[in-house]
Amino acid sequence: MTVVNETHRTPPGPSRRATFGLLRKLVGNRLGLMSYAAETFGDASRMAIGPKVLYFFNHPDHAKHVLADNAANYHKGIGLVQARRALGDGLLTSEGELWREQRRTIQPVFQHKRIMRQAGAVAGEAADLVGRLRAHDGGAPVDVLQEMTGFTLGVLGRTLLDTDLAGFDGVGHSFEAVQDQAMFEMVTMSMVPTWVPLPKQVRFRRARKELHRVVEQLVADRAGGAEGDDVLSRLIASTRREDDPRIGEKRMHDELITLLLAGHETTASTLGWTCHLVDEHPEVGERLHAEAVEVLGDRLPEYEDLRRLTYTTMVVEEVMRLYPPVWILPRTAQADDEVGGYHVPAGADVLVCPYTLHRHPAFWPHPDRFDPDRFHPDGTTGHPRYAYIPFGAGPRFCVGSSLGMMEAVFVIAMIARELRLTKVPGYEVVAEPMLSLRVRGGLPMTVSVHG
Repeated sequence: MTVVNETHRTPPGPSRRATFGLLRKLVGNRLGLMSYAAETFGDASRMAIGPKVLYFFNHPDHAKHVLADNAANYHKGIGLVQARRALGDGLLTSEGELWREQRRTIQPVFQHKRIMRQAGAVAGEAADLVGRLRAHDGGAPVDVLQEMTGFTLGVLGRTLLDTDLAGFDGVGHSFEAVQDQAMFEMVTMSMVPTWVPLPKQVRFRRARKELHRVVEQLVADRAGGAEGDDVLSRLIASTRREDDPRIGEKRMHDELITLLLAGHETTASTLGWTCHLVDEHPEVGERLHAEAVEVLGDRLPEYEDLRRLTYTTMVVEEVMRLYPPVWILPRTAQADDEVGGYHVPAGADVLVCPYTLHRHPAFWPHPDRFDPDRFHPDGTTGHPRYAYIPFGAGPRFCVGSSLGMMEAVFVIAMIARELRLTKVPGYEVVAEPMLSLRVRGGLPMTVSVHG
């Protein structure tokens, strides 16, 4: 155990002799590593892994301090730093005044009134998805995760870019390569030179070129067109305000690439986990079906239906508790600080992990149980504010949370109303913690239509 200094309390943790075992977990079982630390050392721990020392905090008060109260002291950290090679300085990875300017540029696109006006587009994309799934009725299994990715990309194009992304079906695979590389650099502590022609790194370089090609095409397609209030129009307009056109162009590329990733990956992952858990719990599927029939009848959902699709919302919230789309929030301390009574030195890698925080037994009875009634609006099963942070917290709270929730609730209600999705017998569903927490290798399911 780590020795506690009388003047600077140090979190407990494994000894230096455990480095190899910790590194092995970091490479092959990142969720297991975080769960081990929480279960073994409590709400605060310190783990030395090679040249890195990780400070892991797993209490709502700790999360509040790092992500909200003293957020200015904590910049994006391990993993996201490595992702910057592909994403550049977009909203996900940028800091300081650049981040604040980026947030101001796109924030109006996510205002409540505009999101309300996008309900029809979301419902239309959901109807198209249900139609594609219905075509597989009684047939061979379909990869539901791939279909969900197509759906979320379609919504992203229509609601945020005013563009049809149907012709850019390689975007999802490109982002898989980006995430693979970011995680590879994280677990190898960036000690493998990027020029080494490992298959993973070659794939990453190709993916980066493809993403830049997609962005260039999106901008070229809009050139000379009428300006709107979508993100693409706003980014093009902000580029024109830059004194140096090259800086403006790079900034626009970075922000669009980040938007393409963050705008579809997390919601698609949540939808995949929802289909898996509903299949595992048929009684939940029956309640979803009954609510969708009662609320929607045979029509498309409208924005006002969100408050009426109560149980569907509860299901999505519980799915995000067990499998938060952003499973870890890495930060780097800019100056010395104290978290939960423990000293955090400047430069330290600090981790807040929604995956373990959402399963903290002090705040979630039977934490591993899938129980949507935890989120009943009567509040009888309430939890501390920072015990549940599926969209992050503080100044960097996810700007697209409302749109993502609308997507998830609409599509789950429409699927539950018409279809049953059943996993292929014997198929093992495994969590893959990348930049988002996704289902590894896809999710093959058979489709049947409600009688």
